[in-house]
Amino acid sequence: MLDAVVVGAGPNGLTAAVELARRGMSVAVFEARDTIGGGARTEELTLPGFRHDPCSAAHPFGAGSPVFSTMPLHEYGLEWLHAELPMAHPGLDGSAAVLSRSIAETAASLGTHDGAAYRRLMAPFAGKWHSIARDFMQLPSTALPRDPLTLARLGLAGGPPASWLMRRFRDEPARTLFAGLVGHIMAPLNGIATGAVGLVFALAAHEVGWPVARGGSQSISDALGRYLRALGGSVHTDYEVKRLDDLPPARAYVFDTSPTALARIAGLGHYYAGFRYGAGVFKVDYALDGPVPWTSEAARRAGTVQVAADSREIGAALRAASREGRAPEAPFLITVQPSVVDPGRAPEGKQVFWAYGHVPNGWDGDLTGAIERQLERFAPGFRDRVLARAIAGPPQLAARNANYVGGDIACGAADGLQLLLRPRLTLAPHRTPRPAVFLCSSATPPGPGVHGMSGHNAAKAVWRHLRAA
Repeated sequence: MLDAVVVGAGPNGLTAAVELARRGMSVAVFEARDTIGGGARTEELTLPGFRHDPCSAAHPFGAGSPVFSTMPLHEYGLEWLHAELPMAHPGLDGSAAVLSRSIAETAASLGTHDGAAYRRLMAPFAGKWHSIARDFMQLPSTALPRDPLTLARLGLAGGPPASWLMRRFRDEPARTLFAGLVGHIMAPLNGIATGAVGLVFALAAHEVGWPVARGGSQSISDALGRYLRALGGSVHTDYEVKRLDDLPPARAYVFDTSPTALARIAGLGHYYAGFRYGAGVFKVDYALDGPVPWTSEAARRAGTVQVAADSREIGAALRAASREGRAPEAPFLITVQPSVVDPGRAPEGKQVFWAYGHVPNGWDGDLTGAIERQLERFAPGFRDRVLARAIAGPPQLAARNANYVGGDIACGAADGLQLLLRPRLTLAPHRTPRPAVFLCSSATPPGPGVHGMSGHNAAKAVWRHLRAA
């Protein structure tokens, strides 16, 4: 009998397996697809030689993950590559607000008044990423805060909605930059604690960057898989699990799946009936005949580029997708250009590039035209660089990754109380009514992102269960 079986070989499932194997437990991972990776994969989606990330591409929380930092993943092939600028948000006039590794450089891009306001906002957290990340990403019921004063300051500053925090800024570049940071979780700007989301994204850029993995996001998953095997764990692909009886006997079962799938497989009935899935995304991967022709010089140097005219446009796009049930006419776009720092991802002189906008959950329309019209506003001539495109709306994303229910890449709406308390209102979010069954996906705290912390937190619950058994 195995100590633990993990279902799903995404970053959280692999992390949970590694954490258990590091403590001498026998662990096996079962993955439905023919390769591991979950939301951290790399594939030739368009043309031969163009290596795209079907989902996550830039990884601020991966580079700054408290659990990844304890693993020798560099020995197993993971290398972080940093663009000159972590992120830029260009304006229609060719200017840009930038998120730099330096707080001072970021402030300088925001003007005199808002630059000073930004420095004051970030000053209490400067140099404290590692304690904040540990305290922010772990459960208070399982680990005492390392720096409770700074965590309390983060709660006071970021607990209110982002729309309140943005009132600190007088001019549109700073407001737009911050609104875009919150937009990464696909939640309206007036939601509770969304201010903290923007602060954590910004602090990550200053402290650890927003890097890509050399060769693509698959490198993260592959490094975790190699490390797991080195610890004695096993990984089985092409193994779809429809019920618990499909798995070998084990003392614990850990699911890197959506709550819906776990309830179906483990026979939990309506246990997660109150869990909400959020807005979906519409994503386009591009093979380009050269770099994106941004009018902003800063955008050409950035790994990630946020695209929208102003904070009002961002707010309207997020409301349309998450509250109004319609696709926005001018979508807020998150784009990543890995080739800026990793030219080996495409043939010489060519580039890979991806962009996504927010749409209602399960939406089956085509947002390609709206995405490219938006890109042309900030990068005239973009369409002329396109060699090929791979399009994935909510149905295609859900078919590719079962955790993306309705195209929700966050595996659950990250707004309201569900931003903080997921998947249920409980102090033990990784446990289920079946004592030996656990949930470790990003439907659990701390939520979406390639950081492995949901797997780490779930592994703690499994340790306690196995010790008590």
